Amino acid sequence: MSTQTKPTKRTVTPFRYDIIGSFLRPQALKEARAQFQNGEITAEQLREVENAEIIKLVQKQKEVGLQAVTDGEFRRSWWHLDFFWGFGGVERTIIDQGYQFNGAQSRPETARLTGKVSYSSHPFVSHCAFLKEAAGEDVVARQSIPAAAQFLFELDRAENQESTLAIYPNRQELAADIVKAYKAVIFALYEAGCRSLQIDDCTWGALCDEQFMAFMKQAGVNVAEYANEFARLNEEVISGLPEDLVVTTHVCRGNYVSTYAGVGGGYEPIAQTLLGIDNYSGYYLEFDTERAGDFKPLRFLNDNQQVVLGLFSSKFGELENKADILKRIEEATKYVDLNRICLSPQCGFASTEEGNHLTEEQQWRKLAFIKEIAEEIWK
Repeated sequence: MSTQTKPTKRTVTPFRYDIIGSFLRPQALKEARAQFQNGEITAEQLREVENAEIIKLVQKQKEVGLQAVTDGEFRRSWWHLDFFWGFGGVERTIIDQGYQFNGAQSRPETARLTGKVSYSSHPFVSHCAFLKEAAGEDVVARQSIPAAAQFLFELDRAENQESTLAIYPNRQELAADIVKAYKAVIFALYEAGCRSLQIDDCTWGALCDEQFMAFMKQAGVNVAEYANEFARLNEEVISGLPEDLVVTTHVCRGNYVSTYAGVGGGYEPIAQTLLGIDNYSGYYLEFDTERAGDFKPLRFLNDNQQVVLGLFSSKFGELENKADILKRIEEATKYVDLNRICLSPQCGFASTEEGNHLTEEQQWRKLAFIKEIAEEIWK
C-alpha cells in the first residue's frame, strides 16, 4: 500500500483498530433482564449480574487487543433512549409503532417531554465510574452517549411534536436547555473519570439518505437549515470542555437486528456541515456498503481530525475480504492522509438489546481481524 507519510501508531483515541461500543448481550444478562421485567428479581440483583458481565466483557476486550474498552452498553435497552430518559422532564412513552428499518420494525418506544429538560443526576454517571474501575489503568475506558442533535430529532418525531411545542413554543429555549443539560452530564462523566467520550449520532445518516431528504422536502423542511441547526447544537455542547477529554462522534445509518434504515446516499450533501464541527477529535463513519457512497467527502476533514473508517460490518459474522479492505483504504488516502485513518466496524454489534444476527465468537473474530489488518498497515 502506498502512503503519503510513514505509517505511525496512535497513543490516544481513536486508535488504529477500534470499536463503536455495543456488544452482543450474553445469555446470563438477557435472562436477568427478563426476570427483572417479570418482577422475579430486584434492581440490585440485576445490577449485580450487569456488573459481573461487564467485568468479563472488559477482560475479553483486553484479550482481543483493544486499547479502548466499553461496558458494551449492557445496562441499556437502546443506544439512545435510555440516556434521554435520564434527564428531568423526559419520560419513557409507548407509541403506536417503532422505528422502521429495512424489513423490520423496532419496539414502539420513545422519549417524550413532560416538562422542561433539566439535569440533576443521571444513571450513566455511576455506569461510567464502574467501567473506569473495571478497565484499570492499562486501557482507555470509553463512554458513549447519543448526540444532542439526536435528542432534538427524537423530540421532533411526529408522535412527540405536540408535547414538545406545548412545553417549548420557543425553539431557541429548547436548544438552550438541551445544551445546559448535556454539558452538566458531560462534566459529571468527566468527574467520574471519563477521558474518552463518543457521541453517537444517527441524524446525519438520515440527512444524507435520499428517501428521508425527499420526505423532508415534501413536508416543507429546508434540509440544509435543519442540518445547520443540528451542527450548532452539537457544537455548543462540546465547546468549553476539559482539554484532556477526547471527544469523537459516530455517524450511524441504522443498525437493528442486522438491518439498516433508509435507502442510502453518500455523505456529500452534509459533509461540509458535519465535518466542519470543531472540537471533535475523530469521526467514526460507516463505509461498509455502497449505500455510504465514496470517500470524496473526507476532503472536508480538518487537519487535526482522524477518520475511523467503518469498513467492516457488525451485521454479519463472515469476515470481509482483506484485499478488498486494503483497496478501499488505498482509495480513502486520495482524500485524507493514511496517518489520519483508523479502522473499526461500521457500528456496534448490538445498538439495541436484541443484537445483530451473529455469534459472540464471530463478534470477537471480527475485531481480531480488524486488529490484524491495522497492524499490517501501521506497524
